[in-house]
Amino acid sequence: MGNYWDKLLFEEFQKDYYLKLRAFLKEEYLKETVYPDMHNIFNAFKYTDYKDVKAVIIGQDPYHRPGQAHGLCFSVREGMSKPPSLINILKELYDDLGIKAKEGGSLIPWAEQGVLLINAVLTVRRGEPNSHKNKGWEIFTDKVMELLNEREDPMVFILWGKDAEAKGKLIKNSHHLILKGAHPSPLSAYNGFFGGRYFSKTNEFLEKTGRMIDWSL
Repeated sequence: MGNYWDKLLFEEFQKDYYLKLRAFLKEEYLKETVYPDMHNIFNAFKYTDYKDVKAVIIGQDPYHRPGQAHGLCFSVREGMSKPPSLINILKELYDDLGIKAKEGGSLIPWAEQGVLLINAVLTVRRGEPNSHKNKGWEIFTDKVMELLNEREDPMVFILWGKDAEAKGKLIKNSHHLILKGAHPSPLSAYNGFFGGRYFSKTNEFLEKTGRMIDWSL
């Protein structure tokens, strides 16, 4: 990853469950079409170093259609059309802060400012959502949450949907803020996602630390 995450996660990469996961992924990438590209699996960590995290957004698993996933949850590569969940996230951003997003759907500007955009499961087969569930990624991302929980600097955890909320139990330090809402997919966005004001609430909390986020895209 080329930053402090390497030191923090070094022992995790040596554990039996991760070695099994790695062997599974090696076979998958050889025999199947898997997203994201193997060189982009850890992009969330590459763009947002541990010490720089201001907010965390947790997704389920990567987009499973061609050309979309690039290692940041809810984000798509430049030039790709926006998936429905991302459209709803950007609608909420506009309703909350009046920020109108550009045509592209890349959330790299957020990641570069300290928004860790991580999925609970970091890989997926083409056209098969949840196909890499229960292969070991959940153990790995639980460890990431535990490490973030230990951080002394306050941060915001934005949990959309049941899978993300399940990670919330790992955030036990009271100096962090947890914001919860329904998943932004069309199936649930109108049942508890819209109107959550996640972006303004995040900055209201971070303002005390002088580490606010410019949510413009």
